[in-house]
Amino acid sequence: MIKNLRKSEVKMSQLSGVPILILREGSERKQGKDAQRNNIAAAIAVAEAVRTTLGPKGMDKMLVDSLGDVTITNDGATILDTIDVEHPAAKMIVEVAKTQDDKVGDGTTTSVIISGELLNLAQELMEQSVHPSIIFRGYRKALVKSKEILHELATKIDINDTDTLLKVAETSMNSKLIAGVKNHFANIAVNAVIQVKEQRGENTMIDLDQIQVIKKEGKSLLDTSLIKGIIVDKEIVHPMMPKSVKDAKIALITSSLEVEKTEFDAEIRIQTPDQINKFIEEEANMLKSRVTKLKDVGTNVVFCQKGIDDKAQNFLAQENIITIRRVKRSDMEKLARATNAKLINNIFEITEADLGKAGKVEEKKIGDDNMILVSECVDPKAVSILIRGGIEHVVDEAERMFNDALCVVKAAIELPYVLPGGGASEIELAKRLRAYASSIGGKEQLAIEIYANALEIIPKTLVENAGYNPVDLIVELRSKHETGNGNSFGINIESGKPDDMEKLGIIEPLMVLSQAIQSATEVASMILKIDDVIAASGLSKGPE
Repeated sequence: MIKNLRKSEVKMSQLSGVPILILREGSERKQGKDAQRNNIAAAIAVAEAVRTTLGPKGMDKMLVDSLGDVTITNDGATILDTIDVEHPAAKMIVEVAKTQDDKVGDGTTTSVIISGELLNLAQELMEQSVHPSIIFRGYRKALVKSKEILHELATKIDINDTDTLLKVAETSMNSKLIAGVKNHFANIAVNAVIQVKEQRGENTMIDLDQIQVIKKEGKSLLDTSLIKGIIVDKEIVHPMMPKSVKDAKIALITSSLEVEKTEFDAEIRIQTPDQINKFIEEEANMLKSRVTKLKDVGTNVVFCQKGIDDKAQNFLAQENIITIRRVKRSDMEKLARATNAKLINNIFEITEADLGKAGKVEEKKIGDDNMILVSECVDPKAVSILIRGGIEHVVDEAERMFNDALCVVKAAIELPYVLPGGGASEIELAKRLRAYASSIGGKEQLAIEIYANALEIIPKTLVENAGYNPVDLIVELRSKHETGNGNSFGINIESGKPDDMEKLGIIEPLMVLSQAIQSATEVASMILKIDDVIAASGLSKGPE
């Protein structure tokens, strides 16, 4: 009887239209088109925030954090990483930039702008009653076809061709705040990457962690230099040691140069003053024997990862051995790769073959700090870039500029294919996708066509940021590509006319654009498939 009553109560509540509450009070829910519009609007807002920074004539952003620290940059990854984004869909766009930056180090702004345009055009199509799932399928087909087309358009390069690598590095720096010194910086970036690359079987491996970047205010950007060795942010431990040595033979010690304590408690009973002297003497002899061993194998520079006793410092100074203590483990490993030294734990086991070699080791004042420069190494597999600049903001932007340049050179070596820049690849890709769309038919054809239109946002933005009329220039550019001989024609920002990007040396790695399109498509597709947003209520505050 009770069961029947409960059933009838539920039935009556449904018939009377009384809502059944499932979510906690205060929760917010948006469904259907409202949810889609809201997500798309948030994503487009993020894309618009960085759109004006694209290209050589792009504008910069001034970012002020909660502490009042100011950052001036036009690097998309830095901008999106610094701003405090709250909307969940907007956060997904920020993740696109992070993914792009982590994988290839450049093209972050491109990927964000394309994702914003893909969503913008998809919204127009949805308003014409095209279901998001159809757009999703069309986008996936367009992405697969885009990768095929890009590989056809790409030109294979010789990874030992430094001229091509220089063009790749310079192209990545064109849009930066300090593009005036791009030639100097590109040379340093290319030489640094070539220096640390290693051949493992058929693969060329590049570990950018082996390129140490040190930034110091003072002097000009043109004083930025590549050091074939490592800079250690330490000072020589003893004032009587020499400040510089040539033809350095370097010992890398991972243990301490101190009298070691016993592993168990010990009690030493001393009855006469002579015994005290003998005890102190024996400690000194233990330290001296280690210094003597280092001297016997030819050591004239010591880097120690741990502490060095004052007595040991005196003995080392007497032997004119430059000594640096408490060096970071990461610096020790870089020193080993740069000087071809071995990390030694037991000093008594060291041999001459374990020593590293460098043309020069010196203590030098850089900016306001004394630092140790290990330079003129023979074929080092770890190097340093010392960035100089007049003010802090310039030095910081130069560091970001170097990061982009190093990453694109690495990308061009690991996947040795390049594409023309300046919007040329996007225009050609859009043209071929439209031809492909006509072979698909149905509503998916519409999705592929708007995908092609979305790619043209890159040349259009380049033109707008340079102050030219985008309509006229895009039409001219399309006509060049329609002839079949203008695949490499893009926007010449200086003249405001279509020009051959390959002849101008404006090229970028295939990996950068391919990854940007893939990241943009994936995030746009993911946002399009969301039709319900449920935001939990805030945590209730306890009694104050």
